[in-house]
Parts: sequence; C-alpha cells; structure tokens
Amino acid sequence: MAGWMKMVFLVLVGLFLTSLGLKFLAVHDLTFGGTAGLATILTFVSTWSWGVLFFLVNLPFFWMSFKKLGKWFTISSFMSIIGISFVRDGLDFIPFFSVPLWLATILAGLCIGFGVTLVLNNGSSLGGIHILALYLDQKWKINRGMSIFVCDLLIIVFAGLLVGWANALLSVFVILIASTIIGRYKKSPIKVPEKQYQFEEVHSHSANES
Repeated sequence: MAGWMKMVFLVLVGLFLTSLGLKFLAVHDLTFGGTAGLATILTFVSTWSWGVLFFLVNLPFFWMSFKKLGKWFTISSFMSIIGISFVRDGLDFIPFFSVPLWLATILAGLCIGFGVTLVLNNGSSLGGIHILALYLDQKWKINRGMSIFVCDLLIIVFAGLLVGWANALLSVFVILIASTIIGRYKKSPIKVPEKQYQFEEVHSHSANES
C-alpha cells in the first residue's frame, strides 16, 4: 500500500512539473513536441483550451496502449492525461511569474524532462508519443529518449511553419534537454509478468539446446 501511494505521489509531482514546464513555454509563445506540441498548435486555430485539445489528440493512441502495453498501464496513462489537462489549464487561472526567454527555455526543458521521467518511471505515461516510445523500447530496445526526440523534431518542423522558425529552434532546444533527461533516467514502467518471463526463459533455453 505504501509503495502504491508513493508511486501515485510521484506521478502527481511529475504531472505538476510537466504542466509547469508547458506553462513556461506558453508564456513566451513557444511550443513542444509530441501530442503536447500538437495541442499547442491547435490552440492557435481553436478557441478550445489546451487541456481539452491534449485529451482529444491522445485518444487514438489508447488502442495501441491497450493492445500492446497492457490494461493497467493504459488506465494509468488515461488518468495521467486527464490530470495534466486539468493542472495545465488550471495554471492559466492563477498569476504566473515572468522570466527571461533564455531562462524559460532551460526551466521548461528541466521541468518537462524530470516531470515526464517521474510519470514514466512510476507506471504511467502522458500518452501519444510516449506510448509509442515505450512500445518501441519494450519491443526493440530502441532508446526511449531518442524515439521521443525524433518524433518531436518532426512535429516542431510543422510548428515552425505556424509560429516562426526562431521559436521553433528554441523549442528544439527544450526538447533536447527534456529528451536527454528522459533517456538518461529511464526505467521501463511496463512489468513483464513472472510466469511470462519464466516461459520465455524456458523457451529460450529449449531453442538453444535444439
């Protein structure tokens, strides 16, 4: 019970840190990669809030998560997305301190990097690209941070067409900081059942003997 409560607490801390980082970006009209960046872009052409748009753009990824990464991981990710949608939108209703652009870029990268790492390392995710990255990490051992960076970079290219290339380049710097932290401190939140592990181990030995 204590372990479960600790995981929930760390996920909540991660959601707050990530929301704080996204707020730093929004203050300076910067964006991010992944579904967070996509939601940010949509706010430029829609009257809906970031939280609502973020929730909607993540919905298609839950089928992949449910089929490939497990029921409980999917439920946890779904709750985290709801949580960050509320927290991020809530920050728009309270006074927020202003910092120089260069400092906001660094703080955003650090907050998002450590925030997402806490969420991922405690059995959850923030949907979208993170679900895809976790799947690639689990199936082919592709570095999670690198997967997220490449996907984010492609999204930033499209964002540059809308928000300008100067802001897009700064956003790439934010993604680089965050992705480096995520890749450095990753720990797979997807647990392989013990029986499945034993079966795969026996199967592997049998194959080697034959």
